[in-house]
Amino acid sequence: MSKHSSIDTRYNLKLYWSILREYKFLFFCLLFIILIIEAINLADKFLFKIIIDNGTQFINKTLPQTQLIHILLIIALIFIALIISKTVLRWYQLHLLNILDSELIANLKRKFFNHIIMLSYNFHTTHRTGSLISRLVRGGRSIESMTDDILFNFAPLIFQLLIVGSSILYFDWLPALIILVTIILFISYSYLIQQIQRKHNIAANDAEDLEKANISDFFTNIDSIKYFGKESRIIHTFHNISEQTKQKYRRFWDYYRWLEAGQALILGIGTFFVIYFPLLSVLHGTMTLGTLTFIYASYISMTPLIWGFVRGMREYYKNMADFESLFQYYKIENEIKDKPHAKPLTIQRGEVKFSNLTFGYHKRPLFTQFNLTIAPNQKVAIIGHSGSGKTTLVKLLYRLYDLKQGSILIDHHNIKDIQQESLRCELSIVPQECILFDDTIYNNIAFSNPKASRTDVFAAIKFAQLDKLIMNLPLKENTIVGERGVRLSGGEKQRVSIARALLANKKILILDEATSSLDSKTEHEIQTDLAKLMKNRTTIIIAHRLSTIMNADKIVVLHHGKIVQTGTHAQLIKQKGKYNELWNLQRGGYIT
Repeated sequence: MSKHSSIDTRYNLKLYWSILREYKFLFFCLLFIILIIEAINLADKFLFKIIIDNGTQFINKTLPQTQLIHILLIIALIFIALIISKTVLRWYQLHLLNILDSELIANLKRKFFNHIIMLSYNFHTTHRTGSLISRLVRGGRSIESMTDDILFNFAPLIFQLLIVGSSILYFDWLPALIILVTIILFISYSYLIQQIQRKHNIAANDAEDLEKANISDFFTNIDSIKYFGKESRIIHTFHNISEQTKQKYRRFWDYYRWLEAGQALILGIGTFFVIYFPLLSVLHGTMTLGTLTFIYASYISMTPLIWGFVRGMREYYKNMADFESLFQYYKIENEIKDKPHAKPLTIQRGEVKFSNLTFGYHKRPLFTQFNLTIAPNQKVAIIGHSGSGKTTLVKLLYRLYDLKQGSILIDHHNIKDIQQESLRCELSIVPQECILFDDTIYNNIAFSNPKASRTDVFAAIKFAQLDKLIMNLPLKENTIVGERGVRLSGGEKQRVSIARALLANKKILILDEATSSLDSKTEHEIQTDLAKLMKNRTTIIIAHRLSTIMNADKIVVLHHGKIVQTGTHAQLIKQKGKYNELWNLQRGGYIT
């Protein structure tokens, strides 16, 4: 994904609101609670003003002691009531906020996980897994931070401005104006600095994503690093990558020096004038000492809110940058789309027909007017040098890519006219490398058919000759296989794959170089399993090792996307051509 120098704020806010509005009742309840709390925060300062003004009258002997005591008792009761109300409201505020934040985080993660998992195969082969994970997790944190900013940093200051501004304006317009100007200057200066920071924030995020993607890549390929003794080289490479991340974050963070210094200066000057002019009014006898105290206390109580507002602005732009990294994925549409009202597929016979198909990668043609028909229950092997198009045919059958021209028919149904997920559910595959989930052996096999009974799963285990392996494991079928199945050998993983394919019980089976990475003994054992698995199924066999396809009903030889020979092994071995050439090259081994 290309790096962005700007943030699509409107789009990000629109998408944020689309998630937030599902919980708008909760959100507006919280805003109402915050408004009441801020009103209570001002009320106790007004009570203090009354105490000072009445105390001044008592000192000047213009207010009797009994009346002062009566006033103080009333104020005490009101103050206690305010404390209790504020405590209860704070409890409910945090209670509702916990519910809102947890719902928002879960909603966002599900929304984007669901969207990304449904994007095309091409998307997933061109985007690094580490970056996707990093952006998804960071997006979850950011939606919580954004909501907390609104409720803890933005809303309180806005409410205080309205409440305090109106109250101070009632007593004297000049302090109200000074407070307003101070806040405007403070926020404007902060906004200016943070605008300059934005591109550095995005650059830092991109560097962090690249760093995490590389860490994921290094740890995933730890076998290669160890086998070739390249630990020092990888350490050096990571040092350079992390250095870039460090430098970009340092440039981003350096702006905080100017931000903090300018804010302190503006706030200091504002504080001076807020005290100076009301103090002159007190000296001239036009304002009471209690009113001065009320103005100063109200202004001071707003100071943390002003800092919080600016901190919220900083978090806002950081959240926007985090949203930009994640939300841009939502603009990406699935390249492979179902037609409106597409119907699900149920394969009955298992006939496959590639008709006049044309396809290539990135303007590089591979197939042109390609035709191949595979009859029901026929076992067809497709062979050829690397790059001849063998695996591409399987990907096209699975509709991982769309054709430029032509069609692929299954039981006379064009796969473009049916639901792509139902298409893939109706196919079964034993791949060259069985990539397993970091889960139990049982769950990995049951993945292909979650509704299968325990009896059916164990029947598949026995069929694939996994029962002996499982019996020797401490946790039996509940043994965790490790990430990508790392705790199992190649042959054991292939047996899990065979059991999984059997349990899926589909009419069409694809064997994509299913034994090419195995030793001869293991291959011979698994070939027996595969022969039983292929029975009464239409089978497409992609093979490098010619010895594995000698018993196929038909062998199709590909060369640069074209069929150059077809026939059985017995027929082709007698002909001069590509098959005979390949057979002589490997003599039962691999095609190079």
